[in-house]
Amino acid sequence: MTINKKPDFITGKILKQIYDGKTDDLLTAGLGKDGLADTVAPAFQDPENPAASELRRLAVYSNYRGIVDTSWAGGYGCLYGPAVGAGGDGKIPGKEYLAYSDDGTGKQKVTLMVQIPDAFDPKNACIVTAPSSGSRGIYGAIGTAGEWGLKRGFVVVYTDKGTGMGIHDLDSNAVNLINGQRADADTAGEDCNFKSDADRQFIENHPHRLAFKHAHSQQNPEKDWGRNVLQAVRFAFYVLNLEENFGKRTDSGEVLQTLSPDNTVVIASGISNGGAASLRAAEQDTEYLIHGIAVSEPNVSPQAKESLIIRQGDKEWAYPNHSRSLLDCCTLLNLYQPCTNLAAELGIPADDFAGTIRCAYLKDMGLLKSDTIEAQAREAQEIINNYGILTEQNMIQPFHSRAGIAESLAVTYTNAYGRFSVMDMLCGYSFAAIHAETKMPTAMTQAQSAALFSIGNGIPPTGSVTLFREKFQDSSVSSSGISNRNLEGALCLRSLVTGKDAAGNPLTGEAREKHERVMKGISEIRCSGNLHGLPAIIVHGRNDAILPPNHTSRAYYGLNNLTEAAESNLHYYEVLNAHHLDALNALPGFNSAYIPLHYYYIQALDLMYDHLRNGKTLPPSQLIRTVPRGVNEDGTVPPLAADHLPDISPDPADENSIEFVNATTLAIPE
Repeated sequence: MTINKKPDFITGKILKQIYDGKTDDLLTAGLGKDGLADTVAPAFQDPENPAASELRRLAVYSNYRGIVDTSWAGGYGCLYGPAVGAGGDGKIPGKEYLAYSDDGTGKQKVTLMVQIPDAFDPKNACIVTAPSSGSRGIYGAIGTAGEWGLKRGFVVVYTDKGTGMGIHDLDSNAVNLINGQRADADTAGEDCNFKSDADRQFIENHPHRLAFKHAHSQQNPEKDWGRNVLQAVRFAFYVLNLEENFGKRTDSGEVLQTLSPDNTVVIASGISNGGAASLRAAEQDTEYLIHGIAVSEPNVSPQAKESLIIRQGDKEWAYPNHSRSLLDCCTLLNLYQPCTNLAAELGIPADDFAGTIRCAYLKDMGLLKSDTIEAQAREAQEIINNYGILTEQNMIQPFHSRAGIAESLAVTYTNAYGRFSVMDMLCGYSFAAIHAETKMPTAMTQAQSAALFSIGNGIPPTGSVTLFREKFQDSSVSSSGISNRNLEGALCLRSLVTGKDAAGNPLTGEAREKHERVMKGISEIRCSGNLHGLPAIIVHGRNDAILPPNHTSRAYYGLNNLTEAAESNLHYYEVLNAHHLDALNALPGFNSAYIPLHYYYIQALDLMYDHLRNGKTLPPSQLIRTVPRGVNEDGTVPPLAADHLPDISPDPADENSIEFVNATTLAIPE
């Protein structure tokens, strides 16, 4: 046996809590299945100074509901949920450990967390990784990998990947601690999650601004996501082998490890950014910590292979219309989608003046050639779809556009990849609370600041924080006073990806230098596609309007086949009528048309565990033809049922088989 030693990357204190499964618990923070479904969020006794336990409870509630559709008609409580397959109210007793990982500089402070349910059986040991999706905090995967593992008595190990809820309020100089509470940045010490480099002059010149860790840490945290997951697994083994858990103390006083990768199944898992983190961890795993992978809708950026062809039915995409970066896609959408929203088939009101103005300006700049609004909208849509973004996302994208998703991603990821400071105010953007009347940045209240850890998702707009763009040019507002939705900001962000201005001329000087910084950051997050023969599953929804399949999962599956060839053990399941944000499925329009991808993610984890523990063969890659709920004659939407959700088949029909053919082509059924 090996001596149990604390990993050298663990800095500061390790915080431990024990939950009884009644008043509080690992999975639902004491709320139970009904509390998570309640539309009324748990409140703080003192909103300006909430207790750590209150912050945790609201964080669990917010993160669960931010990922999963918690409506009963949508399948919650029947097809998935804390109590499904487990009984009771979904509360899980056990221990929870929190710590920071750092490289010694004090600038990374990646949060790690291990949850050990009381039901954990060391003779049937399993660890599941749960890196947060998006830029969420440490509880970001509680409703996905967390729920799946805890209900089965498995240890779940989390990481916020260095992008979580580290927020520096420059007005008050307040920062987050590891437990979400706020403290003065100068006195927080080693417990500070993130402190920006903003100086006094900047704060005086630009009052009421906030720095967010993902955007402003100047670390390009995404390049380390795989390493963070591997560190989380190593931290889990250290915690499991503490004497208070399953370590064995010798007569000489040393504590030996009784649990190791040799007798513990380790599944790398997660969704979205968390899924990408686990894939990268598997690529980088030289210690053989990971035994299998099951991820959903991963934000994975595969190295481009010019020989790869992706075919769906009679449509084909060749490089460069696959394997583009997230930033490339979202800056394109941020520029063109407001105009595209006016396409008649999308059902957008004709009085969408902001979209009309965006179309007009794009025409004036030569970025569109059509003369009528309808023709311009269709042309913009064609530009988007010709970029390798599937037509199946077209109906969802207008909602995302109005929610500002593409813009918020573009601002955050451009800052992150280029390692820009909050003081750079890249493309004129900053983060702040906005005054309702003046529309200018305003000081956050203490209650607003205190709640951000629990309700925020790490990328503004979130909570009370939104994007603010300064130095508006005359062209930002039409003669009628209608904003064109930050066209100049969209053009600036787009140019930092393409390296060209709106006229197609190469950037020069400072702008060129910024573009090169962004491109370097993107190059650092590209994946190799080499999973070393590990059994792996990727699940992805065809209607994903945030992470286009051609640029993420499809491209990664193709790269893996080109890289590993006959040694590849990756299985790809593409799901019809499924998109990126299941939580939206509770809304009208979404509820009738889309099914929960989460259901197939759970199935993928079940399949992987059965394969690793019992040797059951994984189903071949396939298209899953789900059935939308539709609308009844009386206009109501029927509840989701098992009939809407065919299982992943152990022997898919030929018309559903996904294959890699002719050594270069990924063939996917229509």
